[in-house]
Amino acid sequence: MGLPEDEEIWYGRHDISQEDIDAVVEVLRSDFLTQGPTVPAFEEAVSAYCGAEYAIAVNSGTGALHIAMLALGVGPGDRIWTTPITFVASANCALYCGGTVDFVDIEPDTYNMSVECLEEKLIGAEKTGSLPKVVVPVHLAGQPCDMSGIYELSRKYGFEVVEDASHALGGRYRGDLIGSGRFSAMTVFSFHPVKMITCAEGGMVVTNDEKLAKRLRIFRSHGITSTANEMQARPRDEIWNYQQVSLGFNYRMTDVQAALGLSQLGRLNDFVTKRRRVALLYDRSLLELPVVVPFQHDDSFSSYHLYLIKLVVGDDKHAHRRVYAALRSEGILVNLHYIPVYLQPYFEKMGFRRGYCPVAEEYFARGLSIPIYPGLLEEQQRRVVDALRRALMR
Repeated sequence: MGLPEDEEIWYGRHDISQEDIDAVVEVLRSDFLTQGPTVPAFEEAVSAYCGAEYAIAVNSGTGALHIAMLALGVGPGDRIWTTPITFVASANCALYCGGTVDFVDIEPDTYNMSVECLEEKLIGAEKTGSLPKVVVPVHLAGQPCDMSGIYELSRKYGFEVVEDASHALGGRYRGDLIGSGRFSAMTVFSFHPVKMITCAEGGMVVTNDEKLAKRLRIFRSHGITSTANEMQARPRDEIWNYQQVSLGFNYRMTDVQAALGLSQLGRLNDFVTKRRRVALLYDRSLLELPVVVPFQHDDSFSSYHLYLIKLVVGDDKHAHRRVYAALRSEGILVNLHYIPVYLQPYFEKMGFRRGYCPVAEEYFARGLSIPIYPGLLEEQQRRVVDALRRALMR
């Protein structure tokens, strides 16, 4: 039986199995809903999967970025650089800490942070004494950035690297799984419903640095510790089974969320395989249309969180909006990932203006995210391609 022709096809969606439901119900029937044994079990499973020493689960990818900045000591006067083609959280994490944020333009093919632009910006910043404390490259759509190039610059110019891998769990760079920590201090994941796996909401920071891991755990839970060697001495006749040793946040993940994530993690490789199969069919189906399909670097193995296309429409300034509207009118709920962060009104108040990152703006004027998720059927893909063809012919 075919699918209804008017059924909406979202750009992404979660995939929940009966096993996932059973795992959550088991926790709901247990003695622990919040801080029980399932959160550490999930952390251990993610760290083992990625090949990292430590994993710290939190309430969201945004929370993960925030405490990653705090763990590195980011504060007033510190500069954080990231890509403009990302969700605003990649930039906001610096502002939460009182730091400032700046943007590095992107590569014209991968749409990831350009190492060439980063180096040029670093050369200028060194001359003016305005080097960044942290650089946050974002693995857009699941394709890894040029982490080797970024890492070499970090050693030369003295900044730390935090990978925003919210899109990239299950991806690989030069054979290593994203999160291994080979080229960064920390890697951040998101478990939002449309991400590679979901906890409904949730995030994770992975690292190989024990000191950073300890700081991350304290920051995620009100700045509180119950570990003896992290507590200050107090009178022996008083009970001190916990202490607040810094200002922290309530960023903890619950056991209910962790149960879903742990169950989903067991299907991650299958999810990635299915996403890559969808991407391959798109690659073949879109060959004759005036669009640029996702470029894949030889060093990368993309998890394909998103399938990004760029329209080839010449000087037609209205084509982008017209194609977007036409697809959505047919129930193909395409999206745009992303509007350059510095063009958001909040950032424009800081002085950012159009023209700041020209390659990012050229992508913004032509880019669309078309539907991709593990459960997307070939019949649905054909409908997407047919609708895109009609939209481009209008």
